[in-house]
Amino acid sequence: MKADEIRELSVEDMGHRLEELRIELFNLRFQKAKNLLDNPDRIRLVKRDIARLLTILKQRQIKQ
Repeated sequence: MKADEIRELSVEDMGHRLEELRIELFNLRFQKAKNLLDNPDRIRLVKRDIARLLTILKQRQIKQ
């Protein structure tokens, strides 16, 4: 998910997306521990998406 796509979302949508990504990250870590992970790069991408969401949420809080 790109930053421009995230900026178009409302705060509520960002919260829901953040929750989904955190759950996905948990599941990916669990799969990695069990050696069932097909695409280990997905963990890195999910972490980056979480960081982007948190950054844009923080920017909106500072603006207000």
